Amino acid sequence: MQLYPLATTSMMVVQGGEIVYRYGNLSDVSYLASARKSILSMLFGRYVAEGRIDLNMTIGGIGIEEDDGLLPAEKTAKVKDLLTSSSGVYHAAGSPGGNSNTPERGRTPAGSVFLYNNWDFNVLGAIFEKQTGKTVFAALKEDLAEPLGFQDFDIGRQRMMGYENQSRYLAYHLFLSARDMARLGQLMLQGGKWDGKTILPESWVSESTKMRFTPEQTKSKEGLGYGYLWWIPTSSDPAFKGSYLMNGNFGQFVLCLPAIDAVIVHRRAVTDEFALARNLGKTTYEPAKVSVGEFLKIAEAVVAART
Repeated sequence: MQLYPLATTSMMVVQGGEIVYRYGNLSDVSYLASARKSILSMLFGRYVAEGRIDLNMTIGGIGIEEDDGLLPAEKTAKVKDLLTSSSGVYHAAGSPGGNSNTPERGRTPAGSVFLYNNWDFNVLGAIFEKQTGKTVFAALKEDLAEPLGFQDFDIGRQRMMGYENQSRYLAYHLFLSARDMARLGQLMLQGGKWDGKTILPESWVSESTKMRFTPEQTKSKEGLGYGYLWWIPTSSDPAFKGSYLMNGNFGQFVLCLPAIDAVIVHRRAVTDEFALARNLGKTTYEPAKVSVGEFLKIAEAVVAART
């Protein structure tokens, strides 16, 4: 498997809970980009099960507002609509990325149309913090990093970033290593259990990775549907049955393959300096990256070699 022609800095394959392939520095901590969204989905699971977060709550009922106002129709969006990036709220996001070709505001019913929209994702972080009383970063530390035995986690490295003049809601950016990301994927494969303890409700593992929007609806040329902040591959390969994917810009991926009990982690590390500059709107530079289509081809090669 030749990774060196691509912008790959680390990669690992875990099968049956054992590392069967490694490449690069697996302990290197770097920026995750949008892979962070699937991790937020994992954090939601416990609090949904406890009733502290109700997926049917509307953002108006929760008290979500913007300085320049939200329309009455926009305030009817539910938490589950934000989890599927289908809120219909097309207010400018407080962070770069996402779809910039948004329809006119107030015309799209909540929950009806998938549109990859960082406003939804950033607001979910605010909702999580309001309903749980924990910051996203504290919850990541207490609910996942500590029980899973992360080796490289530093809560001080995690940070909020974005454009403060566009939205009240900035992005909660995560910085993790490949081997700690693999633990997250393994936890999902194990139905939320780790060392005999329930870390994540098994029902949430199932619900969050259920396809809510098809590839036709997401307009994904790679054949990816969407669940609750997880991308859902639709490959005809039996090894991909029931699979789900963290998908981050530049080449940050965690692919879970329950059918063959495997996790594939890919990293294209970028510097903290670049991550900060990009998310503060101070650079438009785009480094070499590995696309999700290129990653899926790598994953198919891994599967062919292992099965």
